[in-house]
Amino acid sequence: MRGARLPLLLAGGLAALLLSASVTVTIGPASITPAGVWTSLGARLGIGESPLTPIQDGIVWGLRMPRTLIAAVCGAGLALCGAVMQSLLRNPLADPFVLGVSSGASTGAVAVIVLGWGAGVVSLSAGAFLGALLSFGMVMLLSHSLGGSMDRVVLSGVAAMQLFSALTSFTVLLSADAETTQGVLFWLLGSFSNVGWADVLLCAAVLLVVLCVCLAHTTTLDAFAFGEEAAASLGVRVGRARLLLLTATALLTAALVSSVGAVGFVGLILPHATRILTGAMHARLLPVTALIGAVFLVWVDTLARTALDPQEIPVGVVTSLVGVPAFIAVLYRSRRQT
Repeated sequence: MRGARLPLLLAGGLAALLLSASVTVTIGPASITPAGVWTSLGARLGIGESPLTPIQDGIVWGLRMPRTLIAAVCGAGLALCGAVMQSLLRNPLADPFVLGVSSGASTGAVAVIVLGWGAGVVSLSAGAFLGALLSFGMVMLLSHSLGGSMDRVVLSGVAAMQLFSALTSFTVLLSADAETTQGVLFWLLGSFSNVGWADVLLCAAVLLVVLCVCLAHTTTLDAFAFGEEAAASLGVRVGRARLLLLTATALLTAALVSSVGAVGFVGLILPHATRILTGAMHARLLPVTALIGAVFLVWVDTLARTALDPQEIPVGVVTSLVGVPAFIAVLYRSRRQT
């Protein structure tokens, strides 16, 4: 029954995403209509003329549209990673940051911002990405030396998370002034304010590749739900599949965090909420989760930039405020169903 609803869920999710992007890109001080945005898009494709003034056109295509699209990509990517990692690690509390990727990215970003390492050569995003890869490499080496089981991966991730968080705090405390500290804190809590089209294209490309990899391994993820031994008895090459999927999700998380900072709770709550609609089969769960994550974060970012206008709230703060009660509601619903 749920499988028969998949085309309807996908169509509804795509329609909701297009509608959300069309509406949210018009929200702000400048008066712009959704019809004006679509007509302007047609003009850029050589169809008709844009009704927007040059200033409005710059606001839409230089500021709001890349921000809306990066929010959609980030929401889809984090939700996808959360769904994969919760199944792969058999841990309902797993999220995209459980491998210490976020903490490593934060340390790399702080090294560029505060210490000036690689200044002029290494950008903030590049520093964050390198830090994320370093943290993930540490987790993989440590977990492999301890036996490579799923619980060892999680424990290694916790160790890396604490280590890099301590390094980040120590660096900021030792070297940063008040203004720099405020900027670092804002980035660490997640912000889409400084993204451009290059960030959108990079993150979207990584998301597309990782989504294809994960969709090609949906039966493998279904098998992992019964445990590693059961998966191996079903013909799954456990070690290879685990390394491939962990690496894919870590790379996607690293790309997203390096562009927008750490945005929590998206990968934790949305997979649970989506399972209510789709069930646990990953062929249905993964694409629907990605769409719901995209729609969710588009609206969260709109709230973050407009609720206290002209002051902006870090996106991670809003996702936490929305995510905690939503997660509690999901837990209560799951309890009633068991």
